[in-house]
Amino acid sequence: MAWQLRNANLKSSSSGEAPGAPPWRPSAPGAGRRCSGCRSEETANDINEKHRNSKYLGDEVQLSPSLQATSDFSEAADCADVVVMGVPSHGFRGVLEQLAKELRPWVPVVSLVKGLEQGTNYRMSEIVDEVLPGHPAGILAGPNIAREVAEGYAAAAVLAMPDQHLAANLANLFRTQRFRTYTTDDVVGVEMAGALKNVYAIAVGMGYSLGIGENTRALVIARALREMSRLGEAMGGHRDTFAGLAGMGDLIVTCTSQRSRNRHVGEQLGSGKTIDEIIESMNQVAEGVKAASVIMEFAEKYGLNMPIAREVDGVINHGATVEDAYRGLAAEKPGHEVHGSGF
Repeated sequence: MAWQLRNANLKSSSSGEAPGAPPWRPSAPGAGRRCSGCRSEETANDINEKHRNSKYLGDEVQLSPSLQATSDFSEAADCADVVVMGVPSHGFRGVLEQLAKELRPWVPVVSLVKGLEQGTNYRMSEIVDEVLPGHPAGILAGPNIAREVAEGYAAAAVLAMPDQHLAANLANLFRTQRFRTYTTDDVVGVEMAGALKNVYAIAVGMGYSLGIGENTRALVIARALREMSRLGEAMGGHRDTFAGLAGMGDLIVTCTSQRSRNRHVGEQLGSGKTIDEIIESMNQVAEGVKAASVIMEFAEKYGLNMPIAREVDGVINHGATVEDAYRGLAAEKPGHEVHGSGF
């Protein structure tokens, strides 16, 4: 599904701007009309007629009456002031290419995707730069289980964009009394944190299936965060990002929530199901499945030892068992907590 905030009453930060100049300043938090572009006409009708997204959020969650939906991407893109992309990584490029035909210049694109494109190994902002050159690109990420956000539980996210003036203005579009939005310029760090934490949630899910203790689970999560930070920094991200909402925050909720798709994948692998059987039974994408092999390519490229990611990749792509994975971790020799390269 691709979400767009359109006609959001955005005003330029400067006076006397030329036609087509970037409309970057919101006149009020959350102002304007919102339009959701859906791949499914059935989902669009559900949103418009019942103010529900029953397929993904159930019948209990009521959506705002001001939210409109369409399965026509041209309609969704027409006059959009901001585009917010919430499609799986494997469909991200295709949706952008459809939107590119109608989208006005300079319209910012904010990704909600916590994954990487297989084949190119691109982050979503890199795809935006390639398909829509000149459009500001960023990501909104954090510990945001969709059902809880929709039900109104307090939550927070971080909006990463290179231009902090733009990020500060766009952040107002997402803020509510119960949804806090912070900003950063570390796009690489936030995107990599989002993609990496899914792989490690699969590892923790495997542990749940084996009946590991709380101490072991905490060990895996803590060492996972270290692996995430090392790769993120090697790619140009900031270490502090991985201690924040997009890193530690999202890692914790994805590893521990029973609503986590990636934890579910790990648990199901531990029950003896194949990855194909698990994917077939799910109506949403678990990005960690696709990201595992890409992460290992990055580990090789940057010369990093990433034992947890390696073991997850072994189970998903190379026929190893969940028991093999945890035996492999146990065989790793511990060293310096911060500077060591092992588990």
